[in-house]
Amino acid sequence: MTTTSAPPAAAAPSPAPKKRVRKLRYWIAAILCVGAVAALLIGGLSHNLMYFRTVSEAVKARESTGTHRFRIAGWVVRGDTHETSNGVRFMLTDKKETVQVDHTGDPPELFKDGAPVVCEGHWAKTGLVFDSDRILIKHGAEYTPPTTTAQSTR
Repeated sequence: MTTTSAPPAAAAPSPAPKKRVRKLRYWIAAILCVGAVAALLIGGLSHNLMYFRTVSEAVKARESTGTHRFRIAGWVVRGDTHETSNGVRFMLTDKKETVQVDHTGDPPELFKDGAPVVCEGHWAKTGLVFDSDRILIKHGAEYTPPTTTAQSTR
């Protein structure tokens, strides 16, 4: 008697390699996403951040700065503020150096002689005058609301 036996059945492929491939794809996608976010943050923010320089630092770096935008910080020199047809002209100092600032546009309400300010702009083509189009004013940390007539009669 001859018995015929069936050939051994081929083993079904194990699901483990598919799971490993799927996990690898998720890890690659996650790494790419993290890399893209990091590139956007580093690249995007580095172009949008603008630090200020003191007047002395700005004067010292005048040639290397050229006409690139930056912020310059100092105090408005007392008695040297003049309105122009399109803004205001004043001298800015850090008590070591002084530069002329030509601001285009209306200055903020708190702008006055002796005020600490940060001006945003660039050196004029001559390199002797700072052309500003934005003035930021530092004010005190304490807020005192104005008194009204109703409060003062109590």
